[in-house]
Amino acid sequence: MPPVTPALEPLRRIAAYAVATDPHGRVLLVRASTRSGTPGVWSLPGGAVDHGEDPNHTVVRETAAETGLSVTVTGLRDVLADMRSLPHRGVTIHTDRLVYEVSVRGGNLIDRVGRPTDLARWHTLEEAQELRLRPFTAAALGLPAASADLRPEEAPDFPSFYAYPGPDGLHRAQRFAAYAIATDPRDRLLLTRIAPGYPGEGCWHLPGGGTDYGEQPGTALIRELVEETGQEGRLVELLGVASHRDAASLGPEGYPIDWHGVRAFYRVAVDAPTDVTVKDVGGSTDEACWMALSEVAELPADRLTEVTAEALKAAGLI
Repeated sequence: MPPVTPALEPLRRIAAYAVATDPHGRVLLVRASTRSGTPGVWSLPGGAVDHGEDPNHTVVRETAAETGLSVTVTGLRDVLADMRSLPHRGVTIHTDRLVYEVSVRGGNLIDRVGRPTDLARWHTLEEAQELRLRPFTAAALGLPAASADLRPEEAPDFPSFYAYPGPDGLHRAQRFAAYAIATDPRDRLLLTRIAPGYPGEGCWHLPGGGTDYGEQPGTALIRELVEETGQEGRLVELLGVASHRDAASLGPEGYPIDWHGVRAFYRVAVDAPTDVTVKDVGGSTDEACWMALSEVAELPADRLTEVTAEALKAAGLI
C-alpha cells in the first residue's frame, strides 16, 4: 500500500513587507534560519499583520525586529497573494502580502541567532538574483527566481468567512478584500448598497469583496464585479490599502465579532457598461447602480461606508 499523506490544515493570514534601498541602490533582504520552513532562503523583511493592526505599523515593527533598522513607509508598491504548504507544521497557508516602499531613518543591522530569520544584509539586484529568493520577493523586485516554496496542487476548501474565539471571549475575524473604484466612459461611478442585516446596512459601498483561498486580489475583484453588478471591468491601477477594525461588529451571524478588515482598492474601467444586475441574490448587496460623480459628492457622510469614502478621497473623486 502507498503511504498515506496526511491532510494539511488550510490557514489564511495577511502580511506586510518592506522594500528598502540604500544610497548605493542595494535592497535590504533577510535570510530564513533553520527554524523556518525554508532555511537559507532570502526574502523582504516583514511579517504577519496582528489582529486589528494597521499594515503600515506592521511593516515598521517587523522590519525593526528583523533588521535592527527604523523605517518609515513612503508608499505602497504591490499587493499579491500566494499559497505555501508546510508539511512539517501540518498546514497550507494562503498569504495576502502588502509590499511597501520604505525609507531608513536609522539603526544598525543585527544578526538574530536562533530566530526564524537570522541575517539581514544589503544586496545589489545582481547579487539578489543569485540568491534563493521567496517567490513574492522576486516578484516584488522584478527578478526571476525558481520557487523555494512547496505549493499545493490546488486550493483547499476554506470558508469565505471564518471567525475564531479570541483571548477576550469575543470571536475574531480578519479578512482581506479587494474593492473597485469603477467608472465608465461617462465618468459615472459604480456603487453597491449594503443589504439589511449586514454591518453598514443601507450605506453605499464600492463593488468588491473578500478574496477566495488561492485567489489573486485583481482576479477576485473582477469576479466580484460581475457577481455584484453584472459589469465586465479591467484593472487600471492599485490605489491603496485601508485597514479598519470594528471591535464588536454585529452581522447576520447574530453575535458580536471583533472584526478586522484589510482592503485593497483599485481603479477599474468598465468600457462597455450594461444594465446593472445584482447576481448574488441574498448576499450582502441588495442594490447597485451607476451614479454621477456630482451625485456621489452630495451624498451625506453617513450614506457612504468608511472604506468607500477613504478610497474616493485617495482617487481625488470627492
